[in-house]
Amino acid sequence: MARYIFITGGVVSSLGKGLASAALGALLQARGYTVRLRKLDPYLNVDPGTMSPFEHGEVFVTDDGAETDLDLGHYERFTGVSARMTDSISSGRIYSNVLENERRGDYLGKTIQVIPHVTNEIKDFLRIGEDEVDFMLCEIGGTVGDIEGLPFFEAIRQFIHERPRGECILMHLTLLPYLAASGELKTKPTQHSVKELQSIGLKPDVLVCRSEHPIPEREREKIALFCNVRPDAVIPAYDLKSIYGAPLAYHEAGLDTAVLNAFGIDPAPRPKLERWMDVMDRLTHAEGEVRVAVVGKYTQLEDAYKSIAEALTHGGMANRVRVKAEWIDSALFEKEDPAAYLESYDAILVPGGFGERGTEGKIKAAKFAREKGVPYLGICLGMQMAVIESARHMAGIEGAGSEEFDHEAGEKRFIPVVYHLKEWVQGNHKVRRKADDDKGGTMRLGAYTATLTEGSKVAQIYGGTVIEERHRHRYEVDTRYREELEKSGLVFSGMSPDGKLPEIVEVKDHPWFIGVQFHPELKSKPFAPHPLFADFIRAAMANGRLV
Repeated sequence: MARYIFITGGVVSSLGKGLASAALGALLQARGYTVRLRKLDPYLNVDPGTMSPFEHGEVFVTDDGAETDLDLGHYERFTGVSARMTDSISSGRIYSNVLENERRGDYLGKTIQVIPHVTNEIKDFLRIGEDEVDFMLCEIGGTVGDIEGLPFFEAIRQFIHERPRGECILMHLTLLPYLAASGELKTKPTQHSVKELQSIGLKPDVLVCRSEHPIPEREREKIALFCNVRPDAVIPAYDLKSIYGAPLAYHEAGLDTAVLNAFGIDPAPRPKLERWMDVMDRLTHAEGEVRVAVVGKYTQLEDAYKSIAEALTHGGMANRVRVKAEWIDSALFEKEDPAAYLESYDAILVPGGFGERGTEGKIKAAKFAREKGVPYLGICLGMQMAVIESARHMAGIEGAGSEEFDHEAGEKRFIPVVYHLKEWVQGNHKVRRKADDDKGGTMRLGAYTATLTEGSKVAQIYGGTVIEERHRHRYEVDTRYREELEKSGLVFSGMSPDGKLPEIVEVKDHPWFIGVQFHPELKSKPFAPHPLFADFIRAAMANGRLV
């Protein structure tokens, strides 16, 4: 039976609950325990799949096809435990389930209320898989006091009281603001945040206090006294140069010890932190730097490409170099020559996206990389734009475009070499979609197998010919143009097992030019960099003459 750790936040949002949860999970693993991490989001969207990246950052996709919060990416990168559909829930999904139950008559005519029906649904979610791990870490999105979060806090209160004593603890993150005028840290916001928690029946066992300045022992004792926690359970959390320093920093601050003490686990197994020491050694002792241009649509918000940023860092760690990723809005190239922007970079990456804005700029970036011999990695839409570029400029299909944009190619006839995917095989059954279906959850989502061509560059990179990667898209490259494209030099080196859906393309006689329909960044970890990113950075090093 799992022990539960509930992670909440107060004072302000964006304190780093997801990172703290992930780091704690890694520390518990280092002591030999098994963990699973979950995210409970109070927003009314069923999932973040239809949210704009500017609203919510990237959508992290699990193997089983769930569109989830980007914090699940942190969980996977720090623990190596693959997230599941059952590791993410929102108020929208909870209410949707309750209303579906009511329509079926499952409540036998009772009046449906937040208590007990909504809170029971949340508690049922918390119990899923509780016999599989030693610790279940459950992060609640938002801050305490948010009106939409109240059903979750009430469900947790009930859940804690229904479990045997000592099986659940609560970890609360707060902010200690620094007032320069008086030269002191202020503890009052933390006190009020804890008071808010206590008013709804929850008492924190561990307090994690974010601060830009060292927290004096006197202030820690004051926080412990007024917030009714042990002084050694007041854990400082300072800004770090790298998020991958969090496990070691939190261990040094005593977080894992405080958590285990709260459960009465004493003495606890000694932690084995060699993995994280090696990660930090690779980060802090880099032997050079490569510059990668990320040409995308959502460059104003780096969280929109969070997993890509981290996967590039992992690729650098694999090669002991520092990767400097610079974000360039592809719309810049709609009217300007990309050469002026791109010629100083060692490699170019074009990520995924939706909609027409900036796509011609991505096509120009792919053309520049192909013609100049610059290493190029196209992901999802980035692959499709590379195919359109090759169709236009290598195969002579002048009107090549995508059905997603449905635009005319100047005065030329529009030829969709990328089309709306209407049917594909998932497991043992066929999935069918129409262009006018609901947007949420209707894409090709989750892990699918691909077969690689013997002797291809990607087969060499992966070290085999069968791979499994995660997808999130509703448009595909049309194989009707495969013969023309391959004759011109664009090789289809990865296909779905039935041979119908292109998964990977690469340009012959190019140092490194690969487009993938899937999202390899979602499976990369600091201690296990994805092979595509590791080799992409190796190629960038070669282009920059670092090898």
